Amino acid sequence: MRDIRCGKCNRLLAKGEALSLSIKCPRCGAINHVRATNPDLERLRAPKKEPSRGINHQGL
Repeated sequence: MRDIRCGKCNRLLAKGEALSLSIKCPRCGAINHVRATNPDLERLRAPKKEPSRGINHQGL
């Protein structure tokens, strides 16, 4: 588990893991944005759809 601290005043805002988080510090009012840096957390997101390659899958 990791500490998530305010970038301005260093107050502890949360503990844990997050893919993406925006949190306002109650002490100084700064908006803090946190994104996953762990590749294992990025993997939890839904896979992106691959673009169609023009292949027709209908039967003849």
